[in-house]
Amino acid sequence: MAGANTLTFTDAGWDTDVLQSDKPVLVDFWATWCGPCRAIAPSVDALATEFEGKVKVGKLDVDNNGATAMRYQVRGIPTLLVFKGGQVVDQMVGGASKAAIQQLIEKHIS
Repeated sequence: MAGANTLTFTDAGWDTDVLQSDKPVLVDFWATWCGPCRAIAPSVDALATEFEGKVKVGKLDVDNNGATAMRYQVRGIPTLLVFKGGQVVDQMVGGASKAAIQQLIEKHIS
């Protein structure tokens, strides 16, 4: 359910893939049964391509990776978190337009 440039994050690879990244990381916390998650998926995939090389963009399935979702107190999905230097620097909860997600990312590109 991800585009060619959209990464898949897991509990197992979280620290390496997200927290130790040298680039900002946008993580889409989602689930297959979530309608709004499916609605924003094309925007997330398009932004993964547009920001390739500048920002890591990926998804974390909360049903299969509950430990990470709990660690960041993700209670509603979709939840988009932006990580920079291993810390959450921004978030957006609920459905959003591609433009809104793009603005969320652009604030954190140095």
